[in-house]
Amino acid sequence: MNPWRGVSTLPRDVWIQCAATFINRSGTMVLPFLSLYLHRTLGYTVEQAGIAITVYGAGAFLTAPLAGRLTDHLGARRVMVLSLLLSGVAVICLLAVRSYAAILPVTLVWAVISEAFRPASLVNITELAAPAQRKMAFSVNRLAINLGMSIGPALGGLLILFSYPLLFIVDGSTSMAAGLVLALSLRNPAPRRGDGADAGTPEPSGPDRPPGHSVTVGGLAYFLLALVPVVVVFFQHEGAMPLYLVDDLHLPESAYGLLFTINTALIILIEVPLNVAMSHWSHRGSLALGSLLAGIGFGAMAMISSTWGVAVTVVIWTFGEMILFPSAANYMADIAPPERRGTYMGLFQATFSFSFAISGWVGTAILHHFGGVALWASTFAWGCLSAAMLWRLRR
Repeated sequence: MNPWRGVSTLPRDVWIQCAATFINRSGTMVLPFLSLYLHRTLGYTVEQAGIAITVYGAGAFLTAPLAGRLTDHLGARRVMVLSLLLSGVAVICLLAVRSYAAILPVTLVWAVISEAFRPASLVNITELAAPAQRKMAFSVNRLAINLGMSIGPALGGLLILFSYPLLFIVDGSTSMAAGLVLALSLRNPAPRRGDGADAGTPEPSGPDRPPGHSVTVGGLAYFLLALVPVVVVFFQHEGAMPLYLVDDLHLPESAYGLLFTINTALIILIEVPLNVAMSHWSHRGSLALGSLLAGIGFGAMAMISSTWGVAVTVVIWTFGEMILFPSAANYMADIAPPERRGTYMGLFQATFSFSFAISGWVGTAILHHFGGVALWASTFAWGCLSAAMLWRLRR
């Protein structure tokens, strides 16, 4: 049985979005190296670098629900194009500022513009793919993201050997190029696809609405709250992890960039067939397993001191990522009413943004005051907490 079956049946516009996402992510190198840039090049403290990451996350958190509502009114495609074009300009502007007082507001503006893309992209996939295809479509979109991420940070690790400013120029240019691809290729508004066979058929309501739509507001809040600990764990790879690898384990900066290649290579080869194989799993089963593996992977960092040891931990939490994130997006797509998909995906993305915002400060603060062992032991506990909470989701 071919585990990649059905991928070719995804709508054309899904592939166009994935191509633009790949271009954008191939140039993603400023954010992964931002803490090192601020600490090593501009001379700011580790905690100041962590605060800048937190400011970015705060901007993303504030943007997500507003971008979701904007998507409901303007359409997903318009929001995606504007976000990519303007964020390319913003990241290049960040290169021009040096004072810490200026870096924080520019980082905030960059975050607000850039992160508006995420909820809009989730809505676009939800609208274009039939319900049975959505988990596959989310996995293929993540494949494009991570295929690009296998290039971006690794290339960034090499570029900083010559010049940190090159990171900003390449990052901004690829973002604008991705925006142009969407602007020139996605010519018509995305169809509103319901759960029925035809895109134009309205989705049922009341007792005829699919079971997934019966989730209460309290149930939605519980689900989003349960995601917070494990997403905080996951985002340590952009906050405390590079500082720990370089300052504590004394690994070269380029080694940190190449670790992304391990992560994305696994995703490219395994994520889509893995999710096809797990397509009949319950939401709570796949969400709990993904959270547990993330906690184990990052928690194991407390016991390693070599590049190979770090590589093993990356493999473990990558499997958690491959299971958790498509399952979480698919769960939200299942429970979101068609007319409020932007709002729901905005709340979903806001949860990730909030977690990212606190992850930079929490991770670097624990690392700075208590050391790496305490940090990675904490990530294991947080991953287990999310797994336990997600396991309690209703069947």
